[in-house]
Amino acid sequence: MDTKGKLVAGSHIKNEFVIIDADEIGRVTSVPGFTGQICQICGDEIELSINGEPFVACDECAFPVCRPCYEYERREGNQVCPQCKTRYRRLKGSRRVNGDEDEDEFDDLENEFDYYSHERSYHHQVSEEDLATRAVWDHSSVNPEIPLLACGQEDDAISGDKNGLMILSFMGHGKQIHHTRCTDSSMIETAVPPRPMDPKKDLAVYGYGTIAWKDRMDEWKKKRNNRLQVVKCEGDKGGDNGEELDDLGLPKMDESRQPLSRKLSIPSSKINPYRMVILLRMAILCLFIHYRILHPVNDEYGLWLTSIICEIWFGFSWIFDQLPKWFPIERETYLDRLSLRYEKEGKPSELLPVDIFVSTVDPKKEPPLITANTVLSILAVDYPADKVACYVSDDGAAMLTFEALSETYEFSRKWVPFCKKFSIEPRAPECYFAPRVDYLRDKAEPTFVRERRAIKREYEEFKVRINGLVATAQKVPEEGWTMQDGTPWPGNNIRDHHGIIQVLHGQNRVRDVEGNELPRLIYVSREKRPGFENHKKPGAMNALVRVSAFISNAPCLLNLDSNDYMNNSKVLREAMCFMMDPKEGKKICYVQFPQRFDGADKHDRYSNRSVVFFDINMKGLDGIQGPVYVGTGCIFRRQALYGYDAPKKAKRTGTTCNCWLKWCCCCESERKKSMKWKLKNDKKKSNNMEDSTQIHALENLEKGLEDVERIKLEKKFGQSHGFVASTLVHDGGIPQGATPASLLQEAIHVVSCGYEDKTEWGKEVGWIYGSITEDILTCFKMHCDGWRSVYCTPKISAFKGSSPSNLSDHLHEVLQRALGSVEIFFSRHCPIWYGYGCGLKILQRVSYINSVIYPLSSLFLISYCTLPAICLLTGKFIISEINNYGSIIFIGLFLSMAATSILEIQWGGIALDDWWTNEQFWVLGGVSSHFFALIQGLLKVLTGVNMNFTVTSGSADDGEFSELYIFKWTYLLIPPMTLLIINIIGIIVGISDTIMNGYESWGPFFGRLLFALWVIVHLYPFLKGCMGKKEKLPTIILVWSILLASILTLMWVRINPFLSKDGIILDDCGLNCD
Repeated sequence: MDTKGKLVAGSHIKNEFVIIDADEIGRVTSVPGFTGQICQICGDEIELSINGEPFVACDECAFPVCRPCYEYERREGNQVCPQCKTRYRRLKGSRRVNGDEDEDEFDDLENEFDYYSHERSYHHQVSEEDLATRAVWDHSSVNPEIPLLACGQEDDAISGDKNGLMILSFMGHGKQIHHTRCTDSSMIETAVPPRPMDPKKDLAVYGYGTIAWKDRMDEWKKKRNNRLQVVKCEGDKGGDNGEELDDLGLPKMDESRQPLSRKLSIPSSKINPYRMVILLRMAILCLFIHYRILHPVNDEYGLWLTSIICEIWFGFSWIFDQLPKWFPIERETYLDRLSLRYEKEGKPSELLPVDIFVSTVDPKKEPPLITANTVLSILAVDYPADKVACYVSDDGAAMLTFEALSETYEFSRKWVPFCKKFSIEPRAPECYFAPRVDYLRDKAEPTFVRERRAIKREYEEFKVRINGLVATAQKVPEEGWTMQDGTPWPGNNIRDHHGIIQVLHGQNRVRDVEGNELPRLIYVSREKRPGFENHKKPGAMNALVRVSAFISNAPCLLNLDSNDYMNNSKVLREAMCFMMDPKEGKKICYVQFPQRFDGADKHDRYSNRSVVFFDINMKGLDGIQGPVYVGTGCIFRRQALYGYDAPKKAKRTGTTCNCWLKWCCCCESERKKSMKWKLKNDKKKSNNMEDSTQIHALENLEKGLEDVERIKLEKKFGQSHGFVASTLVHDGGIPQGATPASLLQEAIHVVSCGYEDKTEWGKEVGWIYGSITEDILTCFKMHCDGWRSVYCTPKISAFKGSSPSNLSDHLHEVLQRALGSVEIFFSRHCPIWYGYGCGLKILQRVSYINSVIYPLSSLFLISYCTLPAICLLTGKFIISEINNYGSIIFIGLFLSMAATSILEIQWGGIALDDWWTNEQFWVLGGVSSHFFALIQGLLKVLTGVNMNFTVTSGSADDGEFSELYIFKWTYLLIPPMTLLIINIIGIIVGISDTIMNGYESWGPFFGRLLFALWVIVHLYPFLKGCMGKKEKLPTIILVWSILLASILTLMWVRINPFLSKDGIILDDCGLNCD
């Protein structure tokens, strides 16, 4: 290419050359010999086709349109010629669009679904001769006052009086800058007349052929590339995806088409060091066990062997606890995209309906005012009112609860519009009106303060009415409670009564004071009869599942305890970002939210908030198959509770082989399978032709199969045709034309005490029975069925509840959960041997195994915490003399433990105090609640004896958190007190013995002393509670602990006395005693 000494500018990205000649006349020389047409839509040059002829889009009128505009018009436009309005015919190399199926005269299977094949092939159409004949400007045709632009930028090296406007050439779709092609100066003047340009103005104002078109094309290319990341709107619905994606009423790259949530991996700078330290600690732990085994303590073999067994178990349990934390993730939701996609303006909301279950039993233990606040926060949730139904399960059939709900619903007619008008958070009035809430934050309406005062006065009057009901309920009439019509209350006998269902408003929705619709509120108390097992909370939840199927039948269910109110009014929308996700939503069985508590002090001495579990362990499980269900604050998919398997991902049908070698063995086997299937299919067709005379018989057979399927479903779900039919409706909704009376009659039938007999309720359907911790069994069954769960942690806590009021109550709660784990361990649903060959992942199984074996650690923990006192009393130790190699291993183990804890705190985002209190309570709960749970579980499984450790009430001292630190009588407090006493006695004896034996004995004593201090430091919160005030600890606990410590000490002295077993050795002192 002859440039005649002129400046040549080019780029491999733009695929073009530009020749610039800035002489004294200020003109650019053109290279003649290249002609072309101009696209009448974008102003681009119309390229040549593969055979060298100009591209023609319309065969009728030959209206000049370039290939990119032709493809764009077919894909996203009206698919017709702009001039003659004739539909564009599909040309070779173009992908198929809607309407092309009718054109049988053209077939291009190679590019059938290759949307952008012309982008890859078009670059090969340009030869080196084309580069030499690229169009530039002629000197005589350009106004010398026009500044010269190169690639959209003004050239500073050329003076302003010698500059000119340059139009760049086009070389390839997708990396283009629009240009004008010409042969001489006259053609340039007719194609794009030069216009003076003001450098102060935006270059885009000069129209097509300049920078404006470059910006337009850059934006178009960006949208085209982003379109590849668009998520299909209907997930697994097959052919419907294309129709939804081609919705002309919504732009392709609208914000609503973006994902509703995304995973946020822990930064590699935090998680990778953590993983490396974990591997290092595992290696050091193996070396430590190896060293301890090879260096026994010969004179105290029993102590050494006990310590070795405990240390091996602790290492084993630590590995099982650590492995599920290997892939922690966090999640982020986009509520604005959810609204754009499913709440389009002028159309009904498409959000999934939600049924909310609230469970309560005894109004004396669960005050009605707390339950009322939970219900009020539900009714005021930020969600379409016609898609929310609140069901309150009263297993105590208390008329107090029923009357309190009636008052609650009347107050909600004023409370709900106030919350929605001023965007109140939280929407539980008791919490909102608390002094610590800044109610003026982000409030600018002048009427807010006046309306807040009015609603606060209404709430205070509501509280007075509730307290009046509580006071009235203290004195139960001899004949029992009666209703307003004079009939006795069905729940007067809580162990023998009919089922009660009261819809506080039915089809004719009750509206609030502003005329807006309110969510439904339904009171349910299932039937109870003597001799029938009710299965407590899981049985009540299953009854609500069946009742709700006849009233609302929402596809999603949220269960809450009576003391867990909605702290975030958008919590349902947060869950829908996962449940309604077009790509993965159908595979999610539930969305679990973390538990947060009110009333716990900032120090959290007894780890009531369980921060480590909710902020570290649950995030780790979310990266595997999903978090476990914790019993409350969880939104389920109804189909998952019905025991259906998760939808399997459809395998992609491979139409062509992607292998480079077309004769590869895998592809050849696929071809053989395809041929076999085709021959088999042909054989079936021939058999169908021969058996066409038996159509009537086949129809009868199908009818018989339908009856068999119906009987099978009734055996699974119970003898209710209406309920069985509702289980087959995946999107929810009640049957059309059903009357409320018939639905209520069916609902009463499904809450009868004998309905679940000889069905799979509690075995494969609903909440699973067989353990106090029904939550672990339920989520374990779902994960075995192939479902996955999601852990959602919004910035504003979703739910808040009441934490255990003191240590005794907390230990009793821990006892119940540990007892449930022991029951699962001895049941057929134990994750050690149940659920293999299904959809449960290996690390998820490890986490479930760890959740059922952890009570066994109590035996090893009590033994290990007793060893320091024994060592101090006997002067022996569990470790032999340490050499240099052993010192390195011990130091490495301690450093790796510290590094693991620090890195875990860092990526988990928790405070050091929270981590340390969790470690302390692990020891405290292990030596008390876990130990008694193991004993109680063994007695229950082996002998059928059911022990109950009761908790008595105690008086609280003054102070904001005084109730947290009072001690109530329970046997659970005896083991930690005993360990404290014997270790303190051991320290006193050890110090006295060391002082008597001289200087050389101080070295070994420090090892025993540190061992004992390790136990005391972990039990320090318990010790502080005991010694805080003189009347804190019940006397009976102190007496029992001292007595038990004395017995253990005397037994040890009797079994292994300090004196030598050969008798007293008397040495000659050298003195003559005579």
